[in-house]
Amino acid sequence: MFDYFVVFAEMRTGSNLLETNLNAFDGMSCLGEAFNPHFIGYPNKSELLGIDKETRDADPSLLIDAVKSAPGLSGFRYFHDHDPRVLDVMLDDPRCAKIILTRNPLESYVSWKIAKATNQWKLTDVKRRKEALADFDGVEFAGYVGELQNFQVKLLNRMQVSGQTGFYIAYEDLRDLDVMNGLAQWLGCGEKLEGLDTSLKIQNPGPVAEKVSNPREMERALADLDAFNLTRTPNFEPRRGPAVPSYIAGNSLPLLFMPIPGGPVETIANWMGELEGVPASALKRKMTQKDLRQWLRKQEVHRSFTVLRHPADRVHEVFCRKILNTGAGSYMQIRDTLRRQFKLRLPEGAPDESYSVEDHRAAFKGFLGFVRSNLAGQTGIRVDASWATQAQIVAGFAEFKSPDIMVRENDTMLLSMLASHVGITYPRDIQRDEPCGPYVLADVYDNEIADKIGSIYQRDFMIFAMRPWTPPGLPRRP
Repeated sequence: MFDYFVVFAEMRTGSNLLETNLNAFDGMSCLGEAFNPHFIGYPNKSELLGIDKETRDADPSLLIDAVKSAPGLSGFRYFHDHDPRVLDVMLDDPRCAKIILTRNPLESYVSWKIAKATNQWKLTDVKRRKEALADFDGVEFAGYVGELQNFQVKLLNRMQVSGQTGFYIAYEDLRDLDVMNGLAQWLGCGEKLEGLDTSLKIQNPGPVAEKVSNPREMERALADLDAFNLTRTPNFEPRRGPAVPSYIAGNSLPLLFMPIPGGPVETIANWMGELEGVPASALKRKMTQKDLRQWLRKQEVHRSFTVLRHPADRVHEVFCRKILNTGAGSYMQIRDTLRRQFKLRLPEGAPDESYSVEDHRAAFKGFLGFVRSNLAGQTGIRVDASWATQAQIVAGFAEFKSPDIMVRENDTMLLSMLASHVGITYPRDIQRDEPCGPYVLADVYDNEIADKIGSIYQRDFMIFAMRPWTPPGLPRRP
């Protein structure tokens, strides 16, 4: 009936327990996270079914074929940020059994935060359980729910249009023997288990409110989400605009800033704070869609805007802040993968005096090569909003509200005019961000870098009528 199976799941949804139960049936084999971009199968494995990570990354179809050819019925776990190149292959194949594992997103999010804090991802001995409280972050949770919902809606839609059906199983069903036997029967296995594996223990029992350090903040953040029935998120819950919690609005200032990741977010927030006479942290942030609708209704006159950054400035800033540096906010897993797989000349830790301008130029060029392949869907790493095209991000705003005005970062006069539209005079220049890397773009910019950026962000240059980047102090290139 089926050639192989996939378990669509996410972190902290019980996928390890489901894998253990599937492996208890004779002739059934679940092979871990076969298409995790940072390892193959399991973190401590170098190959899967005779295929190493480098071979898989070069041609993921080879591993799919190996799974199909394995004895019995084999499959693997797949999360939304795994190699996107194999998703269409699986969804278009009716002989691939789709098992969709779901869990209340709040439960899985809190469990993930606790696991990160304790570095305990599995529990087999209750005596060794580590305890910690999760710090609930409303913006982070809204983004988490948005990604989960978009992926689940995509799965559902693709199976509907292709006439397929999946086997939906909830986290609470994982310890139900009858459900597990029913899943095996659906997969074509005639065996029935007499009992389930009990080696894996529940790590964080008890109410969610008792597992977070800031339950009041969590309740406020969830007040609007509850109206959408979060417990049914994996099935039919409507899509939500994931960018809304990142919007910044004035309290009395009738301006709404819709940030583009990788742009001058805190610079503009500080400017808005000065206009209102408050610190940037006191502006309205972490809004739900309900909060934003209420804010819009209260304003007699308001202006919404976003700020475009030149693609060259933006991609270099993202490279320095997210990849080169190793501090807060950096993407350490992706950084390690870029060093190993894409051979970027990055230091093992933070750059020091031995990191030369030539090293920086070579590493930045390597990163541009990765971004080009990533945006073309040719890598196993997620397309992050920080280096996605600004045109695509602006188009996403329209799901809730398009900005009234799009301002270029260096057009401070237009920002002053924007303030004057709401009755505020702001004569001073806007203070720009300090460079976050050891070298600025002008130190390494050359024709090869210009051509790479022009090719990657051709759509941004065309749609927003942007000129090629010119080092400060020099006339613009024609």
